[in-house]
Amino acid sequence: MRDLIGTYENSIDSLRLKPRILTTNTLILGEEGSGKTNLACRIRNFVIDNDVPTLYLDFSNSHQEEVELRYKDEHFHYIQYDETEVFMHELQLLVAQKKHIYMAVNPNFFATKKDIKSKLTQTLQMPDLLDNYYYFFHDIANLNGFYTRFEDFLLYMLSLFNLKKYGITFLTQPHTTFENAQLKLLFTFLFVGKCSNLDYYNTAVLKTLQKNHFLFQQRTANRTLLFNDIKTSMVSIDEYLLEE
Repeated sequence: MRDLIGTYENSIDSLRLKPRILTTNTLILGEEGSGKTNLACRIRNFVIDNDVPTLYLDFSNSHQEEVELRYKDEHFHYIQYDETEVFMHELQLLVAQKKHIYMAVNPNFFATKKDIKSKLTQTLQMPDLLDNYYYFFHDIANLNGFYTRFEDFLLYMLSLFNLKKYGITFLTQPHTTFENAQLKLLFTFLFVGKCSNLDYYNTAVLKTLQKNHFLFQQRTANRTLLFNDIKTSMVSIDEYLLEE
């Protein structure tokens, strides 16, 4: 199983993914080139190895030839979201077979008003997806207007967390949205890569991080009625390359 993904920088211990990551939520923050995609591939591999199907949403709406080679393994099934019956039929076939799905999505399909649920939102809340799939949300380019168009971002994410059986991994470049303390409570694992703006998580060490080096924050799994403490470590993630 591909659970070993790197090392702790302050000890000789290996960084391993554990089964609890399948049911908890992960937030990966970092600027372009920090290694977010590499880390997401590592988590995706672990989820796949645990026989949980994955739905990977690429909000830069990449065409198939633009998708990184490391995703194009035997589990790669590419579709591009639209609101047609042909698309829905193709998606339903993949979901029925519990195939791993890479879905390119234009965020403009989201509704612009909080009281309107878009067809995209309705699609992502299909019972068969919520009951069986681990979600990856990848805001690759920190698209202009993504957070203004996705007006109900916090409420939508919160409702999705409550509905889903498995966890969510959300990848994004730094944004003031993620400074929200309530939002941080939704995530058990936080991976923070290089961030040149010190407003983000307010730590100077993030300015100097090299690729695939992260500030790894993990909420402890102690039994308690309150939120557990967050343990912080510096980690280095091994580079993942698709074997030919």
